[in-house]
Amino acid sequence: MLRQTCVVAFAALLLIGCAKQVKEEVAVEVVMTETVMDSSTEESAEPRSGVALVPLNPLRSVAWAPLSTFSVDVDTGSYSRTRRALREGLPTWPELVRTEEFLNYFDYGYPDPTPAGPPLSVTTELAAAPWEPRRQLLLVGLQGRRIEARELPPANLVFLIDTSGSMQTPDRLPLLQEAFRTMSASLRAVDRVAIVTYAGSAGLVLPSTPGNERGRIVDALESLAAGGGTDGGAGIELAYEVARKSFIRGGTNRVILATDGDFNLGTTSVDELKAMVAARRASGIALSTLGFGAADYHDAMAEQLADVGNGNHAYIDDALEGRKVLARELGATLHTIAADVKIQVEFNPALVAEYRLLGYENRALANRDFADDKVDAGEIGAGHDVTALYELVLHGSGAERLPPSATANPTGYAFGPETLAEVRVRFKRLEQAASELIVRPVQRAELATSASPRLQFAAAVAAFAERLRESEHLGDYGYAQIAAAAQAAGLADPHGEHAEFADLVELTGAATR
Repeated sequence: MLRQTCVVAFAALLLIGCAKQVKEEVAVEVVMTETVMDSSTEESAEPRSGVALVPLNPLRSVAWAPLSTFSVDVDTGSYSRTRRALREGLPTWPELVRTEEFLNYFDYGYPDPTPAGPPLSVTTELAAAPWEPRRQLLLVGLQGRRIEARELPPANLVFLIDTSGSMQTPDRLPLLQEAFRTMSASLRAVDRVAIVTYAGSAGLVLPSTPGNERGRIVDALESLAAGGGTDGGAGIELAYEVARKSFIRGGTNRVILATDGDFNLGTTSVDELKAMVAARRASGIALSTLGFGAADYHDAMAEQLADVGNGNHAYIDDALEGRKVLARELGATLHTIAADVKIQVEFNPALVAEYRLLGYENRALANRDFADDKVDAGEIGAGHDVTALYELVLHGSGAERLPPSATANPTGYAFGPETLAEVRVRFKRLEQAASELIVRPVQRAELATSASPRLQFAAAVAAFAERLRESEHLGDYGYAQIAAAAQAAGLADPHGEHAEFADLVELTGAATR
C-alpha cells in the first residue's frame, strides 16, 4: 500500500506593506503567504530529505505587485521521483514536490511555431478554477519548434557516469547502463560520444567515438562497475575537458551527468560545484543531469547543477522513463532551440484583484531582470513545451482574500478596458546575445465557460502537486476530485501517461484515507 510519511501543516501569514514603485521589485508587495514548515517544531531548518523547503508562492495584490517574472523550467525530475516514492511507499517530502516539474512532465498539444516566425509559440487559455469556480485559471503555454532526429545538428556528448559504491543497486548503475544503451541506438556517424567515470578519482573509459560505432560504446558501458567514494568535482572537470577537445562548432556540445547525487569526496559543496559549472557555461558546453536511486537521491544538487549548466534535469525511475528521456524526447533533451527564456505577466489592476503563480518558486526573477540580457534563465529544447498556471481573482467575484485596502484600483495603467493581462516572453536564438520579445494580451472575452481538455488536465496536475504540498488554496478539493478531472479531460494520450497519472492520484488518495 502506498503511504505518505510526511504531513506538513500550513499557517496563513498576512504581510501588509507599501511599495514605492508598484512595477518594480517583487520584494515590495502586499501579499498573503504560507509557511510550509511544521509550526510546532524547529526541524524545518534541517528537513529530513536534506533539501530546504521553498514556501509556495504567495497570493499577491495586483495593486501593489502587477508584475510576475520568472525563468522557464523544463525539468521533470520532481514528478518521476515522486511517482516512484508513491508507488513504493517511500517518503514523499513536500520539499521534493515542485509544481512546475509536475506540469512540464506532460505534453499538452500546443500548436507548433510558424516556420518563418520565432522558435517558440505562445498559447493562453482562461477558465474557472475547479477547486473554486469564483477564481480563474490562466494557462500560459510555450511550445518549442520540433526537429526531426535526422535533422538535428551533430552532437558532441560526454557521458559523465557515477560509478561509486552507492550506485551498485539495480535501480542505479544497471538502470543507467540500460538507459544509455537505448540512447546509443539513436546516435549517428556525425555524433561523437565519450564516457568519463568518477569514483574516488575520475577516469576516461571511452575516448570521443563516432556515434555509429555502437559496439564500442555499448562495450564501454557494459564494462562499468560500481565501487569506491564519489569525487564528483573531479569527474566534472575531466568531462568538460574531454568535451572541449571534441567541441563541434555549430553543434550540440553537452555533458550528461548521471548520478545518485552522493558526492562525498573532493568538491562536495553544492555552491562550489555550481560555480564550477557556471564558469564553464560560456564555453558553449551545456550540462544536463539524470538522477537515479531511491530515498537518498540528492535531488536539489542535480537540479541546480543542470540549471546553472544551461541544461535540464530528469529522474529515471524505470526503463520506460529512460526511453522517454533518452530516446523519444532525445531532441528536447540534447538540442537547445531558445536560450535564456523568461516569462513576465502584467495584470490589469482595474480588472484583476489578486493572483498567485502555481510553482516556479525557485525560478523567480526580479522584474528588472526580464529585459536584462545578461541575466541567465532557462533553455528550451527542440520539441520541449513549458506550462505555467496562474490563479486569478477578478474584482467583484466575491473570492477576494486580501484586505480591500490592498486591492484598491489604482489608475494610470495602459491597459485596454477589456484586457486582463499581458503575457511577455523573452528568448535568445542560439549564438545571439540580444533577446527577442513576444507579447500576447489576454482579453476578458477569452474566459471560457468550461475548461478545454488541456487546461482541465493541467489544472489536475497542478492540484495534485499542491495537494501533496498541503496547500490551503485548494480547500476541500481532494484526490478523488483531482483523479476524476484528469480522467474526464480527454486530452490525447498516445503514451498512456495521462491515464497513469490518474491512477497514481487515485492510489495516493486511497493510501491517505
